[in-house]
Amino acid sequence: MRKFVFVTAVLLATPAFAQSVPERTGVNSTLGIAPKTEDFVKQAAISDMFEIESSKLANTRADAKSKTFAAKMIKDHTETSTELKSLVQGGKVKAEIPAALDSAHQSKLDKLKAAQGGDFDKMYDDNQIDAHKDAVNMFERYANGGDNPALKAFASKHLPHLKEHLQMAQDLKK
Repeated sequence: MRKFVFVTAVLLATPAFAQSVPERTGVNSTLGIAPKTEDFVKQAAISDMFEIESSKLANTRADAKSKTFAAKMIKDHTETSTELKSLVQGGKVKAEIPAALDSAHQSKLDKLKAAQGGDFDKMYDDNQIDAHKDAVNMFERYANGGDNPALKAFASKHLPHLKEHLQMAQDLKK
């Protein structure tokens, strides 16, 4: 019983310094519930950072098709990062922009750094598909049910671009 109380206390305290439990565990995604504003900002920023860093790596190692895609990812995700930071710094959105990747995305980036040749291309392409599926899902949920009007507009504005990126990433596999 003590163990249960301790685990419950830790889980309840965790959202104060990290992503909320329902968003982190995928419950919100499964139920189609919009993420909390803080979770959306954190995940959108981390997603952008991952896209940019992995695509910079792809610019030096990937095949020609992936390099073209990577250049677009760097450009587009740098623009969305700048816009998101502007919303937060301008006071329209009350949240913090993370300064670094979370451990899950850092681990993916480290594995990508270690990959070579065809393994690199496959891993980069797979990462891009997964990342864009997650981003499309989160942006759709926030655009439809988020609680911050400026951030909802941001999510709605960028959702078509993310869907295009997902299609482009899937086309890399062809």
